[in-house]
Amino acid sequence: QLVESGGGLVQPGGSLRLSCTAPGFTLDLYAIGWFRQAPGNEREAVSCILSSDHTGDTFYADSVKGRFTISRDYTKNEIYLQMNSLKPEDAGIYYCASAWGCGYYPLAADFHSWGQGTQVTVSS
Repeated sequence: QLVESGGGLVQPGGSLRLSCTAPGFTLDLYAIGWFRQAPGNEREAVSCILSSDHTGDTFYADSVKGRFTISRDYTKNEIYLQMNSLKPEDAGIYYCASAWGCGYYPLAADFHSWGQGTQVTVSS
């Protein structure tokens, strides 16, 4: 079971840093993806990072490239999603999830363990 934190209310243009941790297992064994879901929308991939055994390569959705950064802290067993220049359309529930790889484009069906999500609201 993964656990997300760091969501909240932020004004457009603001920043948030989401954290994903997993008590009981080592996140670096897996690819970790961030997904988001807005009301009425399907869950969509935001970012993904491979395990260090697979170069730690990253994926970003086009809508967040240049604004979001995914990273790992191996000592803390945490994954972060730094979100800058937030827009109202970035709002939603953000989930982290683990998989064996990110794939060409991360698909929610390929991710096997999920957190409960953290709410991100972008509004003035």
